[in-house]
Amino acid sequence: MASLKDLRNRINSVKATRKITKAMQMVAAAKLRRAQEAAIAARPYAERMDAVLSNLARGVASPEGASQLLVGTGKDDTHLLVMMTAERGLCGGFNSNIAKLVRNDAKRLIKAGKTVKILAVGRKGADNLKRDLGKFITDRVSLAGIKTLGFDKAAEIADRVMSQFAAGDFDVCTIYFSQFESVISQKPTALQLIPACLPDAAASGEAAADSVVYDYEPEENEILDYLLRRNISTQIFRGLLENAASEQGARMSAMDNATRNASDMIDNLTLIYNRQRQAQITKELIEIISGAEAL
Repeated sequence: MASLKDLRNRINSVKATRKITKAMQMVAAAKLRRAQEAAIAARPYAERMDAVLSNLARGVASPEGASQLLVGTGKDDTHLLVMMTAERGLCGGFNSNIAKLVRNDAKRLIKAGKTVKILAVGRKGADNLKRDLGKFITDRVSLAGIKTLGFDKAAEIADRVMSQFAAGDFDVCTIYFSQFESVISQKPTALQLIPACLPDAAASGEAAADSVVYDYEPEENEILDYLLRRNISTQIFRGLLENAASEQGARMSAMDNATRNASDMIDNLTLIYNRQRQAQITKELIEIISGAEAL
């Protein structure tokens, strides 16, 4: 059984830990609001971009002259999985859930005889896959030191993806991120970027466009090619913003649970300490009384 001194040290240690987790919870709560607003604000732009691309894609005369970003290379032998996670931990299952989705898809593709390459954005995802899929991680992007995510970072990642695609390094590209739903709910999501997986025009609210004729300047294919390139940066930026909000929400929830657990542990340790202290006092009193009676 631990001594009273050990129990006091343990209680003080847990109290110090509780202060840290409480502080981290408050910091995450302060950051969450801004991150959530940014993620929600980016959704309509990304969704409208998909709708415009869907409308333009329907006007393409023939697949032969269309951009490879839209129709693909004609094969799906090599897959690039862009895994976006955080640089830090202590945010519950946020990082591990994204890595789990990537791991499952990678193993499924490898089993089907496909070549898999992983671009890891953020340190935690790469660390999670290092043991079993480390040899498939071909490139990494660090987010360390970035306080506010901007479109320039998404454009940098998109340029890496585009340069690899232009070099023929892969046929299909999919990004993985966590879609923010609430503080306690973040949904790991996979979104295919190349070839573009566009929504149905009717489902995206473009059904009325069938009765409207548009004149494009410059040519339709040229506009479509530019927007397809822009869409890659846009969807990556949306994924980064969704991740930022999900990370803070997961960290806030995890630190709240840790604070509650620390409080429960302190109560239990205090109860054990008081019982042991009372038992020790009682034992000493019995020894004193027994000694007095012996005299």
